[in-house]
Amino acid sequence: MTIIIIAITVLISYAAFNKVELLYKYQFNAYQILKRNEWYRIFTYGFLHANWDHLLVNMVVLFFFGRVLETYFNYYFGAMAVVYFLLLYVGAIVFSTLYDLRKHREHYHYNAVGASGATSAVVFAAIFFAPLENIYFMFFIPIPGIIFALGYLYYSYYMSKKNIDNIGHSAHLYGALFGFLFPILIKPQLFSLFLQQILNF
Repeated sequence: MTIIIIAITVLISYAAFNKVELLYKYQFNAYQILKRNEWYRIFTYGFLHANWDHLLVNMVVLFFFGRVLETYFNYYFGAMAVVYFLLLYVGAIVFSTLYDLRKHREHYHYNAVGASGATSAVVFAAIFFAPLENIYFMFFIPIPGIIFALGYLYYSYYMSKKNIDNIGHSAHLYGALFGFLFPILIKPQLFSLFLQQILNF
């Protein structure tokens, strides 16, 4: 499923690179969503990207963590694994925009694209199942997943408040929280597994 999502995202993003009107029509814009009832935008924006670098980063993260998460889902959820994986990914695309939907409801010129909220959800869901496994920050610095998660949440919250760059930090934050909570919502007893691992840290 990870590979299928990557393929779809790359194809749609590439099409929008070459046809900018697709970007304008399907990107996240709270004003257009609320004032003109273009609700499809809270979903379609997650398959669009600003440029190749933006696309590459999100898809590399999704490739590595998505395959790991699929393994966990197959083990814990069995036949429902694919359905839950899709619910996680699509749910994160929508959930990660809700804060910005309210915040920017009157900001006609505020637009956003990218799968960052969904990929954050995938990363944090994977961390939930194995919080002590190392994540290789910048591909070579090993950090226990739970430590990385706490740092990521703090940084995303801090930067969303500062609002000094063109990155959707609030989408990262809420996508990450959604990803962590999703397995608990599906199977609450999994939280005890997480706690046991943390206590062994």
